[in-house]
Amino acid sequence: MATVVLLRHARSTANGSGVLAGRSEGVFLDPTGERQAAELVDRLAAVSLSAIVRSPLPRCAQTVAGLADARGLTPVVDDAFAEVDYGSWTGKAIKDLLAEPLWKVVQQHPSAAVFPDGEGLADVQARAVRAVRAHDARITAEQGERAVWLLCSHGDVIKSILSDALGQHLDTFQRIVVDPASVSVVRYTETRPFVLRMNDAGREFAGVVPPEPTPDETPGDSGDATVGGSTGR
Repeated sequence: MATVVLLRHARSTANGSGVLAGRSEGVFLDPTGERQAAELVDRLAAVSLSAIVRSPLPRCAQTVAGLADARGLTPVVDDAFAEVDYGSWTGKAIKDLLAEPLWKVVQQHPSAAVFPDGEGLADVQARAVRAVRAHDARITAEQGERAVWLLCSHGDVIKSILSDALGQHLDTFQRIVVDPASVSVVRYTETRPFVLRMNDAGREFAGVVPPEPTPDETPGDSGDATVGGSTGR
């Protein structure tokens, strides 16, 4: 199976505002985010990307626009990777939500959290994991098992994908940190995923490219490789 680079959108005007932006209109990259997006071309220069998939929200479109142009790729927009639908919580100040009984559930028992007039975090994970595996299978079929593709989405969506890839219950996903413009990497195989990077803000990504199989390996065996390319056996 292929390898997916999970990119959280760059810093937006909502990050640090103290407001739960969700799917609100009018949220774009701030100057720091614009710089982070521009830096992606050099940051990921060592990785040959087969495809770019993104959330439909503008902050994700802005984040990958320059990278897509540099690689000659047209991003695929998939609603399954949209931000969480926070329902009536959307646009509210987080300080005002702290007193809500549901806030503790979101933090301590997220698998049971369903936002008023919105969706549940368990449903978010289900839609995101189902979609990431479907795209991975399609790209593998079209480009081969050494293909690497990029998904640009949102913090909670990426955390839910990582939680699944780590074999953790969704209730542990608040332990995962995914900063704006950070990169996490998952290599899927027929048996299980391998998490190669998490919340990486650096520039060295050559190790995420799957190594060429050695003569005594079948192509699927390379899924057990570690970041540095050794077999790990």
